[in-house]
Amino acid sequence: MHKFGTDGIRSKATDFTPEFLAKIIRGLINYSGDNIRVFLAGDTRESTEWILQDLATACETFGVEYARAGILPTPGINYCFYEMGFDFAIDVTASHNPYTDNGIKIFERGTDQGAKLCEQGRSTIEASLTTDLSYDPVSVSDRADLHAEALELYISHLENYAAPANFNGLHIGMDCANGATSVVGSQIFEKLGAKVELINCSQKYNTDINKDCGSTHLESLMKLVTENHLDFGVAFDGDGDRCLAIDHEGHEVDGDQMLAFLSQYLELDAIVTTVMANQGLLNWAKDANIHTEITAVGDPNVVAAMLEHDIKIGSEQNGHVILPGLTSGDGMLTALLTTKAVADSGKSLADLASIITKFPQVIVNMTATPEQKQALKESKTASQLLSDYDDKLKSVSGRLLVRPSGTENLIRITMWGDDESVITKLADELKEKLGEIL
Repeated sequence: MHKFGTDGIRSKATDFTPEFLAKIIRGLINYSGDNIRVFLAGDTRESTEWILQDLATACETFGVEYARAGILPTPGINYCFYEMGFDFAIDVTASHNPYTDNGIKIFERGTDQGAKLCEQGRSTIEASLTTDLSYDPVSVSDRADLHAEALELYISHLENYAAPANFNGLHIGMDCANGATSVVGSQIFEKLGAKVELINCSQKYNTDINKDCGSTHLESLMKLVTENHLDFGVAFDGDGDRCLAIDHEGHEVDGDQMLAFLSQYLELDAIVTTVMANQGLLNWAKDANIHTEITAVGDPNVVAAMLEHDIKIGSEQNGHVILPGLTSGDGMLTALLTTKAVADSGKSLADLASIITKFPQVIVNMTATPEQKQALKESKTASQLLSDYDDKLKSVSGRLLVRPSGTENLIRITMWGDDESVITKLADELKEKLGEIL
């Protein structure tokens, strides 16, 4: 349950007991030694508050130097721990999951910036999770809260990255998912001249994070944009490393479309995407002579491919956009650069997004236990079933991807094709048959 998945460790919040969190700190020590400095921060879900407290207690107990910074977006945590001289950052977040879940993301120092913990570090911590630990926590001493200093540092980084920019005349909506981006809010956009309508922007620990809002529930932003005749809207997930948008007509603009128009705006001739990419993105890249690398799902895989092939931009369809010079997604920066592309081009977001012609795409989620996820990988009957449906999709120039989620108890069935009614029918059929097998 507690193994590292696609993006750190994720589980029910109640699974993050003081003893379990102490084993994570013990694992960090086993990986890197006693003399480490750890930066602790996280998102707005109610359990984050006490998990951060228990991590501080574990650091104190084991003699690890640490500092707390409260609520910050994941990309802000990654940026600030490095710039402030810490060895590691522990980010308490379950990203887009409901408030009842929580998780741990760990960043370490890379060559010139922060990066997600390497395989050796993850393996060392995982080994510690299965080892008995004699744990007698001590009382936590008073520590300076670095929240204000870190937030100021992160906002300065955002402004510098986007400069120069002029958003005068733009009227946009922003949905912060009652999550970590709420502490940044609209201030940078307004400073650059935009008028911003904010929704779902609680800056306190809460139970409303991601609840019918943010990048996973775009309906309220669609309503805000269309009813108020805004130029467009942007939405973040709970920890702020994703961004999706809504154009003035109320249509979603996803990570595939952003990757296409931002790479054109930045005059880049190569991109990295994942197996989840819409066929329309791949067709556009081929027609535009844009070199494309395709990776497995997960922004660490996108980053690895960018570094390996010296490619400056990459994304996942879900809004994880990795911009030039970065090692992780940053929803605020993606929103800023998207706004800048609209302002500089004089075009609407709808016009920019139309650079690709999206194929119909259907995603069907099937609830699955860890055992069923494993069975999907090992069952010859399931493998033959997927092969049969892959063949059926050829009639609509389609393709199929079935994969266990790395962050939720789901198996995701994704189909693309030029006839939406056909792929919808086939996806529902496949879900039922796969359920019978597994």
